[in-house]
Amino acid sequence: MNYAKLLQRIEQHVESFYQQHTDARLVFHTFSESEELVAHARQIAKHYELDERTEFIISAAAWFQYTGFLITREQTYQVKSAELAEVFLQNAGIPEEDINEIKNSIVATKNPQPPISVAGKILCDAVTFYLGTTKFKDKQRLLRRELGAIKNKRIETDEWIAEKIKMLEAHQYHTDYCKTLLNKTKEQHLRRLKSKQMERRLDNTKSMPLNNPTAGDFPNENRRRSQETALADRKPTRGVETMFRISSSNSQKISVMADNKAHIMISVNSIIMSVTLGLIVGRFEEYVRVIVPTIILLLVNVATIIYSILATRPKVTRGTFTEEDVKDKSVNLLFYGSFYNMDFKSYESGMRQMMNDREFLYGNLIKDIYWQGKVLGRKYKYLHISYNIFMYGIAISVLAFTITAILNR
Repeated sequence: MNYAKLLQRIEQHVESFYQQHTDARLVFHTFSESEELVAHARQIAKHYELDERTEFIISAAAWFQYTGFLITREQTYQVKSAELAEVFLQNAGIPEEDINEIKNSIVATKNPQPPISVAGKILCDAVTFYLGTTKFKDKQRLLRRELGAIKNKRIETDEWIAEKIKMLEAHQYHTDYCKTLLNKTKEQHLRRLKSKQMERRLDNTKSMPLNNPTAGDFPNENRRRSQETALADRKPTRGVETMFRISSSNSQKISVMADNKAHIMISVNSIIMSVTLGLIVGRFEEYVRVIVPTIILLLVNVATIIYSILATRPKVTRGTFTEEDVKDKSVNLLFYGSFYNMDFKSYESGMRQMMNDREFLYGNLIKDIYWQGKVLGRKYKYLHISYNIFMYGIAISVLAFTITAILNR
């Protein structure tokens, strides 16, 4: 059986089916989405090096997966998709056994129970492949827009976020390939949605009108106090964390730039020294006239290298802290130099105390940024000296060589 030609016929049939059932409301369940679904299904199947027949079953099921949605908008559209697949495949002369596997694979995507067959597992993972990719946000936007158009109502953001969180928490991939490839990104999407949900709840709390209860109106009084407490406790957490994250990131980037500049100076001067010494050593009699400018050049190279090394030389600390340091909140637990000689339990205990104390945590973040700035200041101070020595030293060396050449004509 020529599976390649059969799949080509199926693709043409499905494309024609989409053209015959166009609906402007369907912005997610489109033919291009079916093409992407087939590509993901084939990607997973290829990883497991399946036989040609199984790959055909998976690809055929993927092509028919969304066709039922064009006919019915019910959540059980997969049943209709399986029926449409059966009609076409029977006319195409596909064996009944293959047709049943294709139908079972399609229907398996609607069941909350895990699919049994390999084809069913791969198709289920292909359908939800995007949950663990960077396309998640765009796909969800299209799906929300489509669902709102079909129901002819606006889907509230809070409702949508809650539904997506519930979906991601309940979802699991069935193949090891997808678990390894996609779970990490999927968890990131889940954390982002939960964070957004919390922010919206805080915003809603802030916008709630405070009651002005009359005497003896205890329920309203309690509500008012709860709202006031919520507002009082609400801090600009997101803005503060963004500030710390950007500051730390900028410091790291600037530090890398400083290290690169130092490495450039070390490399350039090392090359100049190697070439100069290679020419001079053993030939002092031939180059006796330029020995003074050569010595000047070598001294410039050595001084430049020394200051470049000083700019990148790490500072060694004792790498330990005491319980008193933690209690006094005087130790920076975010800097490796404070704990690299500590055992894990002591460090974990200190970290947990810091995480439970906002003042201690923010204090550590402030210290970390401050000392990063101090280190950067030292680096750029030595780099400044190194570049000055190299700049003026090269000029003096060239001038010395020029004067020597003129005097010894």
